Amino acid sequence: MKKILLIEDDKALRENTAELLELANYTVYTAPNGKIGIEVAKKELPHLIVCDIMMPEIDGYGVLEVVSLEPTTTHIPFVFLSAKTEYNEIRKGMNMGADDYLTKPFEEDELLSAIESRLAKAEILSTRIAVSSKKKAEGDIRNLHELKNLFDDTGELKNFKKGEIIFKEGAHSNKIYLILKGIVKKYKMEESGKELITALLKPDDFIGFTSFADDIPYQETATAVEDAELAGISKRDLKNILIHNHKVSLELMSLLTGSVAIIKEQLLQMAYSSVRKKTAQTILQFVRVLNKKPGDAIKISRNDLANVAGIATESLIRTLSEFKKIGLIEIEGRNIKILKLKELEEIE
Repeated sequence: MKKILLIEDDKALRENTAELLELANYTVYTAPNGKIGIEVAKKELPHLIVCDIMMPEIDGYGVLEVVSLEPTTTHIPFVFLSAKTEYNEIRKGMNMGADDYLTKPFEEDELLSAIESRLAKAEILSTRIAVSSKKKAEGDIRNLHELKNLFDDTGELKNFKKGEIIFKEGAHSNKIYLILKGIVKKYKMEESGKELITALLKPDDFIGFTSFADDIPYQETATAVEDAELAGISKRDLKNILIHNHKVSLELMSLLTGSVAIIKEQLLQMAYSSVRKKTAQTILQFVRVLNKKPGDAIKISRNDLANVAGIATESLIRTLSEFKKIGLIEIEGRNIKILKLKELEEIE
């Protein structure tokens, strides 16, 4: 019989919901606040957690944060149950790793359906991971390409709309992602509030690396530049894969080293290049990341261009106008087309 942990501070709602779940043949554990809920989760290891957000001691966000970091509970599906209906609150919960979000008041069928679907998904993922573990033991993951296939086959899929945050700087990092579709930007916020883009990532790129050994939070924020789909695998599972596959570890290390070199080159360019060269190189960088050819239109905000280049938006706009006047690019609204690639590459 599947075990459900219900964390809810409203006694009447907690008891009624527990009774509903017991009638549906679940074993139910309850907790009146987040602190007790965390203790019960660690002790009983339920198959799924249903948790309110606004609670005494520790709120629902705090509960999710703790169970996500605990090795024995990080895999447990987590469903928020709350009166909060604002989009930002829902998005916050999902960005933190929640599997679903139900608003009060809820229908009985709605709750049972959410629980059934999340338990079924967890069982499917568990089976996939078991299969992949067998492959790891047999040495079937022989190179980086097969590692990416593993992400695609067994990773948890997440979709993000243009402009949606994938993870925030300072949030706990418990998953590594492979980008399947779309473009993602990573950035840091300066003290002045200005956004500094540190990387643009395309399909087939990894994102989310911090440290396998330490509980280091994300050092940057990641946002979808266009609609994106990502496949995520827990750091723990990926660490186990790399332990059993030294060749893949070396290939991944080489890939990450190359990424660091690119970022270093970008920072040097931002520090020492002229505004004209920064603008030209940034346009070319977007062309490469978006996989465009000379003459194809790239549609990107002037703000993003300026943030990648590390210059003021006003300076970028003036430089784009200059490039247009001398025939290097063509501008139609937000679209930019490269007319003279070689000349743009040689800008100093």
